Amino acid sequence: MSLARTRNRRGMAATLTLLMAAALGAAGAGASNAGAAAPQTRQIASSVLGTDYKITLTALRSTQDEYAASLRLQVYTQTGGAWKESDRVTVGDVDGWFWYPLTGSGAVCQFSTASTEPAPLTVSLLLTPSLGCSEPTHFVIKQGRVYAG
Repeated sequence: MSLARTRNRRGMAATLTLLMAAALGAAGAGASNAGAAAPQTRQIASSVLGTDYKITLTALRSTQDEYAASLRLQVYTQTGGAWKESDRVTVGDVDGWFWYPLTGSGAVCQFSTASTEPAPLTVSLLLTPSLGCSEPTHFVIKQGRVYAG
């Protein structure tokens, strides 16, 4: 085989390798962008108050900072035999929590409520293992809506 032919084959192989790498990189970028569309979520606490209310706390991982999270409090009421969301609020600041402590073991320091109308609700969560728990945040649920308590 001639030297020119060998160089030509090597050049084609290198070009094909670069094209494959570019195609795989573009496919990987598309996959990571698709995952960024919906934030990762994890329910960390819930309570059902008879047939009146269902309350959930859900951590939402930040799409901007992999270590940050927001916390969503949702209230559901019974409608036609099914739970329907009646209100939702963000607890604390958007992306104001740390994802790993918020979703790890021992994340819920206090989550208490009572089956009264209005229903009191207190939430305290782990900031970090070294900082400990957040100050309790108080809410009141009245007719399916969340109010600062």
